Amino acid sequence: MILDIPKFPLAHITDVALDWLTRNFSWLTQALSHITSVLINAIVAGLLFLPPWLLILIVAGIAWRAAGRRVAIFSALGLLFLWNLRLWEPTVQTFTLVLISTLIAVAIGLPLGIAAALSKRTSKVVMPILDFMQTMPAFVYLIPAIPFFGLGAVSASVATVIFATPPTIRLTALGIRQVPADLIEAADAFGSTRRQKLFKVQLPMAVPTIMAGVNQTIMLALSMVVIAAMIGAGGLGGEVWQAIQRLEPGKGFQAGLAIVILAMILDRVTQNIGRGSRKSGNP
Repeated sequence: MILDIPKFPLAHITDVALDWLTRNFSWLTQALSHITSVLINAIVAGLLFLPPWLLILIVAGIAWRAAGRRVAIFSALGLLFLWNLRLWEPTVQTFTLVLISTLIAVAIGLPLGIAAALSKRTSKVVMPILDFMQTMPAFVYLIPAIPFFGLGAVSASVATVIFATPPTIRLTALGIRQVPADLIEAADAFGSTRRQKLFKVQLPMAVPTIMAGVNQTIMLALSMVVIAAMIGAGGLGGEVWQAIQRLEPGKGFQAGLAIVILAMILDRVTQNIGRGSRKSGNP
């Protein structure tokens, strides 16, 4: 005999909680939404104000400085190709969304990663939350973002930050924990304070691992661009979403290829920054 156990009202509890939060904190989320929207629009307008060829040269120069000649040439050719495909404006919009989301994710993830590395109690609290964040389907993050921040790039940025933050936290904590014990002992022997030990020994040695976390955060942010287009984020994801709705496989493929090219440029640059840090950190 199967017991008739009442269903736990999880969906109802979630709806009630979201309604309460929306009613009581809408003033705060609306203010944050306005500030973020102004920031996103200002960056997009500033980048679009520059001639595309000049911005391509700037990106190629940064890539050359950070990752070498081959990456610089690839970045220039890739961006020229996107300009030729008439996808320059969506590319700039997507880059801006990824940039802002990544900066916010790193600003949140770096302190939490440091705290998790230095405190076992904090780690025991943070790590299960990260497991939850990484296993939750990305679409679900759009649901609470919409009532708080409305449709558009701001909600997409918030959902992207939640989805993309865990790698930064995990790899920051991992990098600090992997610092050789003899270096920590040497710092203690010289009378270093906890702050000096963190900023002069642990963090510099952990930079390559931290950069790997930033790299993964950027890749996860880019993976959200198509999903975010469902709530009006625009950019290259919007091009893909429109192509799906209109059954235009050619336009969908070229927009998808543009996302791949942008992802490869960002991936190569951040990877080489991490490798350069590793080389400079070796005696």
